Amino acid sequence: MRRVLFSLWIMSSLIASSGTACAQGNPRGTAKLALKGQSVSVEYGRPSLKGRTAQGLLGQLGQGEVWRLGADKSTTFTTGVDLVFGGLTVPKGEYSLWALKEAGGWKLVFNKQHGQWGTEHDAAQDLGGTPLKESKGAKPEEMVTISLAKEGDGGAITIQWGETVLSASFKAK
Repeated sequence: MRRVLFSLWIMSSLIASSGTACAQGNPRGTAKLALKGQSVSVEYGRPSLKGRTAQGLLGQLGQGEVWRLGADKSTTFTTGVDLVFGGLTVPKGEYSLWALKEAGGWKLVFNKQHGQWGTEHDAAQDLGGTPLKESKGAKPEEMVTISLAKEGDGGAITIQWGETVLSASFKAK
C-alpha cells in the first residue's frame, strides 16, 4: 500500500510541477556500451527534480521497497552477452531494472519481465540482485541519468539523480 501511495504521490508531484499530463510522460534516455562485440544498453524515463531533492523523494521509500530507476514505463536493460555482477550472472537477454532499498543501502535488481508500467514490479520474476555502491555526485543531476562505462573487460552502470549516485561494476562472461 505504501508503494502504491508513494507512486501516486510521485506521479501527482510530477504533473503538478510540470503542468503536463501523464500521457505525455517524461523524456526517455538511453545508455549503450559494446562488450565482446555485443551491445549492452539501458532505456529509461528521465523525471526532473523541479526544486525537490532526490534524497527527499527516495527517502520516502521504506526498507524492502523498490524504485523503478526512472519514470513511466519500466527501465529496460538489454545485453547481448552474459554478464557477472558480483556473484550474480545475468544471461544475455532483456530485463527490467529496479533499485531495492535495504537496511544501509541499495541493491540493483534484474527482473525477467520488461516493458510493463514502471510501478508493476513482480518480485517472483526477479532474476536476482547485486549491491549498489552509494556516493555523492560532484554536481547534482536535475534529471535521472543512467550511464554505462567501460571498465577493463567489463563495465559499470551508474545511476544519478540530484546528488545521489548509485553504481555497480560488471564483467563480461
